Amino acid sequence: MFRVNENYLKLPGSYLFSTIGKKVSAYAAAHPEETVIRLGIGDVTQPLPPVVIEALHKAVDEMGNASTFHGYAPDLGYEFLRKAISENDFQARGCQITPDEIFVSDGAKSDSANIQEIFAADSRIAVCDPVYPVYVDSNVMAGRTGTYDAATETWSDVIYMPCTAENGFVPDLPKERPDLIYLCFPNNPTGETLTKVQLQEWVDYANREGCVIIFDAAYEAYISQEDIPHSIYECKGAETCAIELRSFSKNAGFTGLRLAYTVVPKALKDQNGTSLNALWARRHGTKYNGAPYIVQRAGEAVYTPEGQAQVREMVGKYMKNASYILNGLKEAGYEVYGGVNSPYVWLRTPDQMTSWEFFDYLLENAHVVGTPGSGFGPSGEHYFRLTAFGTWENTVKAVDRIKAL
Repeated sequence: MFRVNENYLKLPGSYLFSTIGKKVSAYAAAHPEETVIRLGIGDVTQPLPPVVIEALHKAVDEMGNASTFHGYAPDLGYEFLRKAISENDFQARGCQITPDEIFVSDGAKSDSANIQEIFAADSRIAVCDPVYPVYVDSNVMAGRTGTYDAATETWSDVIYMPCTAENGFVPDLPKERPDLIYLCFPNNPTGETLTKVQLQEWVDYANREGCVIIFDAAYEAYISQEDIPHSIYECKGAETCAIELRSFSKNAGFTGLRLAYTVVPKALKDQNGTSLNALWARRHGTKYNGAPYIVQRAGEAVYTPEGQAQVREMVGKYMKNASYILNGLKEAGYEVYGGVNSPYVWLRTPDQMTSWEFFDYLLENAHVVGTPGSGFGPSGEHYFRLTAFGTWENTVKAVDRIKAL
């Protein structure tokens, strides 16, 4: 009789956002007269930028013509998109990332889960706590995390780096040496970030200790302060120790289109001189057939002058929401963080409520949905995440309802 991969059976409970969805659906069914405002999941609500829609229509027309039809995409992605990415996201910021170090995909979530495949099975991982659950869960599936302690909600072989108000949500360098370090800044879920000086310390540590940093920069478009790096490659020496993940989902509203890319520099090699760029290229070509041509053309349009202006307008609207949430909750007496360089606002739950108790309290009394911090890790307990991705009208209503409690 066949057997399943037992690592999958180690995953505790259900996925965070599935649990939230079930709770909200049950509440809505029991209270059909109430209007529930959802500020939990980080999904965008604004329409795609006009220049993106135009590019999609044009690409669809090309696909309907025999002379301009496109089948499978190149393994790394089309040259036109990788060139635009290289020039605009990196070389414009002084980062010498070339098109052949850029791998286009259909989502940063997929890449963040799959990139661990090219590392040794016994690799030790370090994660910020709270943490985007995919980082840990994908390594559980790979058998790297040891045993699970339900009481502390931690894995024995994972190095947790607490990020709390007490340390400014900036993790300390780990006392034990990891092989892989997951960093997400601006951070999901706390909304806080690192300065360039702080990030340089991590790059120096990784090069000194022989670690690889997997740097999730999905929210870089929301950075407003000058001393916050948009890419880890703004730091000296990052090409020899870091992989960067980027997403079109949040910076251009592509959650329904699916487009992202991962940067694996050619200078990044293991202790035996094996190129990670070559390994990821082989993995990419073996397991992936490429993002659709029409979606990659839409991504290219993001980098036009019109596209950049329209994306900035979109981001500005979400950050207007973030500012309203941040300031409104401060006025109501909450202890709040984030919302300046990120579309997420992170608040401490009142009266020592657990994060799930506060979830139920908000849902039942304000009919507002957020995300319990404990779902992101032990240090997320007694915290709660609200997103700025709702409409302006719903954001105002949600904050006003919370202030009225």
